[in-house]
Amino acid sequence: MPDPPARSRRFSSTIGDDGVRFDDRILVGQGFRDEVGRSMSAYPAFFAAGARADLPAAYAEVWVVLNGALRVGAGGDAVTARAGDFVHVPEQAPGIVEALEDTTVVCVSVPAH
Repeated sequence: MPDPPARSRRFSSTIGDDGVRFDDRILVGQGFRDEVGRSMSAYPAFFAAGARADLPAAYAEVWVVLNGALRVGAGGDAVTARAGDFVHVPEQAPGIVEALEDTTVVCVSVPAH
């Protein structure tokens, strides 16, 4: 399948009815995550206050915090990211992500998944 022409596209951080729910506290939107084989993917995610999830993933991500606050990492290496911050989560990074308050982020992953 040939690549579509290169062009700028706009996406929203709003998560619609097509969002994927991970338990009752984490909701992930579609973004452009379905374009497998691309160099990256990006999508919005919402974490309700108190939500926790394991970090290890087979890809690197950068999370841009739009509102709220997250604690990301393991033990003394964990960092807190608040609205306006972004955090790099390396491939296979140990630890957890925990929402300190209701939080919306945009996740950019390399490679796409």
